[in-house]
Amino acid sequence: MDACLVTEEIAYGCTGIGTAMEANSLGQMPVILAGNTEQKKKYLGWHMEEPIMCAYCVTEPGAGSDVAGLKTTAVKKGDDYVLNGNKMWITNGGKASWYFVLARTDPDPKAPATKAFTGFIVDRDTPGLTPGRKEWNMGQRASDTRGITFEDVVVPKENVLLGEGAGFKIAMGAFDKTRPPVAAGAVGLARRALDEATKYSMERKTFGRYICEHQGVAFILADMAIGIEASHLLTMRGAWEIDQGRRNTYFASLAKAMAADVANKSATDAVQIFGGNGFNSDYPVEKLMRDAKIYQIYEGTAQIQRVIISRELLTKAKQMAM
Repeated sequence: MDACLVTEEIAYGCTGIGTAMEANSLGQMPVILAGNTEQKKKYLGWHMEEPIMCAYCVTEPGAGSDVAGLKTTAVKKGDDYVLNGNKMWITNGGKASWYFVLARTDPDPKAPATKAFTGFIVDRDTPGLTPGRKEWNMGQRASDTRGITFEDVVVPKENVLLGEGAGFKIAMGAFDKTRPPVAAGAVGLARRALDEATKYSMERKTFGRYICEHQGVAFILADMAIGIEASHLLTMRGAWEIDQGRRNTYFASLAKAMAADVANKSATDAVQIFGGNGFNSDYPVEKLMRDAKIYQIYEGTAQIQRVIISRELLTKAKQMAM
């Protein structure tokens, strides 16, 4: 919960900076969940000793939500694995000192995802690992996003997480822990949008009165506040479940889905309240609108969250009916 509160405040200032920082948590989480003592000491300890970055290297040009469609391969040769493939939209891609990489170790295309993929820790200076150019995204431009190419990248077996075939569960398990902080970032952005819109509405006059005195504008502000407070509490519930040591898949997706939608609506509403000024880069809300959109895409799209929520809901309902 403490981490979510801090993340929310950082995102209030700039979600691009917040995403760059929070991506460290996502990159570290597979090691936290599945790393052995030596791996944790080496890679997590590294973060304690130096101000380094890491990255979660899973998404590919042709596989985002469909993780089972990943094409990057890892072929075992002696005591090493040789990785080949391309990753895309990797946050901290050009700044990371090491990467968590998910690659296919079972060549059988019919192999289930739960057994086909393996998680690796890959050092940035490994020969054959090449970050691409920094992508010029619509928003959150302070965050470094790149493609990563693997060409005969040799990784020692000591850098395999948990064991061959365990990668998919590790990668997906990380999201349960990192989605509440992502939701917190969305809440921070939405709060900023509300504050900017409220301040502007108390300065701008139309028809002889401040626009906040027009019911149409006042109701927009009220709806923004409703969504923000609800999203904040739902985010805290998802984080609290983690702190209690309980599986939080359901609440993590609820929080991420709602907070992302609220952030986008709040940013859009703020632009509307600013009117023509809101469409101009001299004012702050156009950046908030651009920054908000990615919350409905990364770390599981808005639609994927609903897949997870409905699955969890129906599983529980079936158990209760038995």
